[in-house]
Amino acid sequence: MITGYHAHIYFDAETGHQARTLCEAARDRFGVIMGRVHEKCVGPHPRWSCQLAATPAQFADLLPWLALNRGGLVVFAHPESGDALADHRDHGIWLGTGLPLDLSIFGTG
Repeated sequence: MITGYHAHIYFDAETGHQARTLCEAARDRFGVIMGRVHEKCVGPHPRWSCQLAATPAQFADLLPWLALNRGGLVVFAHPESGDALADHRDHGIWLGTGLPLDLSIFGTG
């Protein structure tokens, strides 16, 4: 059962302001929860990122909006089903070019 979704907006030093603006716009438009803007790699993520947490209903509107408004930023989204490894490895959705995740944090080696 999917209880929610996370969308991770990836950025670097040059696109940090763009990513923050995008995340704030999504928060204000859809009522999603905006996490911290991490200027370091966190968890399995290979780039700096900001997380948006959405309910399934919010995500249905958020994902198409991100697809049209991401402005070239890479977005990685995944469900929250209780199986973090599968959610990231098997059920992820990429907007832009997919990147390798560090799945070792889930005990995969």
